[in-house]
Amino acid sequence: MGLKNRIIPGGLYYQTMTVVDWVDIFTRPVYKHIIVEALKYCQEMKGLRLHAWCLMSNHLHLIASTDEDKSLSDILRDFKGYTSRKIVATIHEEPESRRQWLLHRFEFNAKLNPKVLHYKVWQDGNEAKELTSNAFIDQKLEYIHQSPVRAEWVNKPEHYRCSSATNYADEGGLVQVELMD
Repeated sequence: MGLKNRIIPGGLYYQTMTVVDWVDIFTRPVYKHIIVEALKYCQEMKGLRLHAWCLMSNHLHLIASTDEDKSLSDILRDFKGYTSRKIVATIHEEPESRRQWLLHRFEFNAKLNPKVLHYKVWQDGNEAKELTSNAFIDQKLEYIHQSPVRAEWVNKPEHYRCSSATNYADEGGLVQVELMD
């Protein structure tokens, strides 16, 4: 991991995890649900503290932290490994018009990395940026929640289900978050 992506325990980080080749895998609800359930699991079982999130068609934005005794890098590594395996299994099991193409893209990217055996869904790294000021936190929170508006999917951030904007609008949410004031 490069210096720009160094994650220090206890820090607050903005991260983006991107699908290889920017493949639009998260256009189908079945794959979105995998991410939502994995985020919940990481919160409940691994100590992920989630402050904001937004799942776009081919990437996931997070503002996250952990307690001092937990490793955010380890949690994200496990999250990406699990969701990769689950997404590929779902592509094989569920009706999917893009099955051959998706599996080809993920298999091709796996061949580029000797550490990966069969399929590679996520790009390496998380583009972690430590949030060290209120202004930077506000900027990243706004950026995350405005992403589906900029994509012209919704008119208001809180109308997009796969985002913590609903939590911040006091309308609940698919995943509980620790609100930042």
